Order: sequence, then structure tokens, then C-alpha cells
Amino acid sequence: MSYEQFSYIYDRLMTDAPYDKWVEYVLDEKSRFHVSGNRLLDVACGTGELSIRLVREGFQVTGVDLSDSMLVVTASKVADKGIHLPLFQQDMSQLEGLPTYDFITIFCDSLNYLASEDQVKETFRRMYSHLGDGGLLLFDVHSPFQMLHGFANRTFTLNEEDIAYIWQSYPGTARYSVEHELTFFVLDDMTGQFNRIDEWHYQRTYLVKQYTTWLKEAGFDVLRVTADFSEDPPIKTSKRIFFTCRKK
Repeated sequence: MSYEQFSYIYDRLMTDAPYDKWVEYVLDEKSRFHVSGNRLLDVACGTGELSIRLVREGFQVTGVDLSDSMLVVTASKVADKGIHLPLFQQDMSQLEGLPTYDFITIFCDSLNYLASEDQVKETFRRMYSHLGDGGLLLFDVHSPFQMLHGFANRTFTLNEEDIAYIWQSYPGTARYSVEHELTFFVLDDMTGQFNRIDEWHYQRTYLVKQYTTWLKEAGFDVLRVTADFSEDPPIKTSKRIFFTCRKK
């Protein structure tokens, strides 16, 4: 999966992303479970929109992402805003060499981009080792319902003056997985012509009980499982599942 060109139009496509709701989730006392520290590792930070908001809320944030080009965009924003936000290029399933934190966040269904069960389990182990005692791991994932009914065999389109896309999603070979084929047409202001960008993304999720098992195997207590930014536990038709987990 490449984000070399995609990263520069990512923010334009994410204008409706619920960044403020993710911040509210982190700030919610029901998510924080009396953790008073403010050291936070934002894993899969992308172009830094959530990380920057968390800095403004008083957290000492470090950002990690697999994509160099995403981090270049983030670094530019950080420089413009004059804030302190260290950035590191790493694979979440191979995270190493960083200090421990009070919070680790993995939002925007980033965990679903891991292709295998072993990568998910190893990510949980790596997150555990980078949390201080009692530290919290907060993350969200797509639900199986979203994979089967929200994405599979569906086509999404956008057609605006300076950008258009065709986004087609197909069932993957693994259970609860999807393959996304995306074609973008982006206006070049210099030439007046549209540039074509093609992307292929793969996502996979699992049942709540499977995530819970893996988290406990990694050493976490699973404190809270909710759905769709509500207080309610997941139901069969939930789209996004949230986990709050504490390092024992």
C-alpha cells in the first residue's frame, strides 16, 4: 500500500472525519480511568490532524506512522503552528526504541490495515511494552458488519471542480476483509490538467471476542468496549468498535 501521492490529498478527503470526537473520547473520564499523566503516543498519526489537537489539549504527544510522506505533511503543519510534536517513521507491528507513555492511541481504523492475525497480536505486544504501568491503549476498528455491509461490493464517488474519485470495494479472501480500489483525478493548478492517482488498500477486522482474547494474551485488561462514539456496547449493526485497555 502506497501513500506517496495519496498523502497530499488525504486531508481534503478527510474533511468530515470525526477528529473532535476522537479527542473527546481520549478526554472522557470513562476512557481515562484516572490516568493522570499526559505522555501520549499517537500511532498511525497520518497527517497529524488528531495529534495536533491532542497537543492543544495539553498532552505531550509523539507521532508514529508507517508513511514517510504522511509524516512530511505532518512536519510541515507542526512547523507552521510552532508546536512540539516529535515524529517517527515505524511500522506499528514492529514498534521499538521509544520510551513508555501514559496513553497510546490508534484511531481511524488504522489497526485494520494490518494484513495478518500475527501482526495484530504483535502490535498489541509492542503497545504493551511502550506503556507505563497502568497506562492505557485506546483504539478503534471497523466492525464485521461494516466490512460485510458498509464496504463490500459498494462503489463511492466524488465529483468536484478540482478533485474527483471512484472508490470501489470488494470482499477480500480472508473473513471480514475488504480490498479498496481508488482512482483519483486531481487538478494541477499549474497546468490546468487533471493528474490520475491509483491506490489499492486492504483492510481486515475480527470479532470483538477475538480482539479481547489477543489483548488479554498481551497482558492487557480490557476495561471498556463501546461502539460508534456512544456509551452503548457493540451490537450486530455497529460500524466502529472502540476499546479501552489498561496495562496490568
